[in-house]
Amino acid sequence: MSVRKLKPITPGQRFRVVNSFDAITTDKPERSLIAPIKNSGGRNSQGKMTMRYIGGGHKRRYRIIDFKRTKTGVPGVVKTIEYDPNRSAFISLIAYADGEKTYIVAPAGLQVGQTVVSGADVQPEVGNAMPLSKIPLGTIISCIELRPGQGAVIARSAGTFAQLVARDGKYATIKMPSGEIRLILLTCMAMIGAVSNSDHQLVVSGKAGRSRWLGRRPRTRPVAMNPVDHPMGGGEGRSSGGHPRSRKGLPAKGYRTRSKVKASSKYIVERRKK
Repeated sequence: MSVRKLKPITPGQRFRVVNSFDAITTDKPERSLIAPIKNSGGRNSQGKMTMRYIGGGHKRRYRIIDFKRTKTGVPGVVKTIEYDPNRSAFISLIAYADGEKTYIVAPAGLQVGQTVVSGADVQPEVGNAMPLSKIPLGTIISCIELRPGQGAVIARSAGTFAQLVARDGKYATIKMPSGEIRLILLTCMAMIGAVSNSDHQLVVSGKAGRSRWLGRRPRTRPVAMNPVDHPMGGGEGRSSGGHPRSRKGLPAKGYRTRSKVKASSKYIVERRKK
């Protein structure tokens, strides 16, 4: 995996850094595993704008991803490594021995022709999915469930991973991508290995138009607004805008907004560092 810096033949390409997509093996998705996506443009059922800065963008088709990995004990062969416009990570097409095909989030190092399998009694190799109770301590994992049978919700974006630190009773201690350490039930599934496309963080768009291709409309800075529109708006000339805060007045830049009576707080062993 690598990135490529383009030659500055246009102003938009002067600073642009693109992914070379060395790992991608095909540009045509599996037709049986794609679904349409309806874009709202930030409008509700009445056609009124309820979310700002959303609209436009390239047309996409959703790739149906198997986040649950419930096909236990059936080996599957990696057919392709593909680009997915709906996520930062790459995805892999898996053809199982019984003829079924599914997409999974591709881990780093997965190769075409490799065999992956999920279940409690499989080897802890890259791409395999196992319960946390069976994974060796210290293993790098990704695509982790938070509740048994829910499907992967943690460490799914490009280059992310967590680490299985300890086991105690019916809980596993996981060090999250954010640095937070929390408890997760041992019956939850996780995939061995880090998520692919770690170079995604090095990509530089190079021009504002690329944000429009991704469906992001221009965002108005709060200090450029009027006092009626934002707490940081108004003032004569270029005023700093006072303390940084949200449109509703909540302080930004380090103010903790997590509820102190949230039920899941008892599963957090150590909060992430600021």
